[in-house]
Amino acid sequence: MGKNTIFDNIDEQDVKKLLNCLQCRQVSYKKERTIVSNLINTKMVCIVLKGTVDLIRYDYNGNRTILEELHENDVFGEIFSANLSNEISVMAKTDCEIMFLDYQCIITRCKKNCPFHDKFIENMLDLVSKKIIEKNERIEVLTQRSIRDKLLSYFEKLARRKISKSFTLPASYTDLADYLSIDRSAMMREIKKLKDEGFIETKGKKVTMLY
Repeated sequence: MGKNTIFDNIDEQDVKKLLNCLQCRQVSYKKERTIVSNLINTKMVCIVLKGTVDLIRYDYNGNRTILEELHENDVFGEIFSANLSNEISVMAKTDCEIMFLDYQCIITRCKKNCPFHDKFIENMLDLVSKKIIEKNERIEVLTQRSIRDKLLSYFEKLARRKISKSFTLPASYTDLADYLSIDRSAMMREIKKLKDEGFIETKGKKVTMLY
């Protein structure tokens, strides 16, 4: 198993003991299969070991919003999404392998008082803090008034992460529209305007900021 952030600074042998303590299980899923149908009611902490998954929310009209795209070593679960009231499903975007850890076992004090259990909880709290920061960044993008402002705010966020004016979109344009909660056709028209007006250049999924 590759290194996961949630297991940082825990020896490999201790990780094996910890996984046994937490009653972990690993499950493989084929592309487009449902991993979790309602994340909010799942008392688990889940780690993406291989592949890519989407956290998806549908509103009452059936409109889809991609809340997050998760890759190898990313973590999801009720504890990371408790502030979202709508039903959230988790879908396999590619063939993937997921590790499930029992949340009750995580928060229950280890009978052996193992120091690596404490470190694991500390790592998980760090992840929760990072998730909060990511959600705040997304709120900042979604609260922009126009499609143009949403796109530019999102592009600027990616550029800051890469410390470069050039970056590759982490998802398709269809998924980007879902992520930004905007119509794809209207988004593509706005991207063309941004290119024509000299704000950006694009080549496939690669975007370069020109301002």
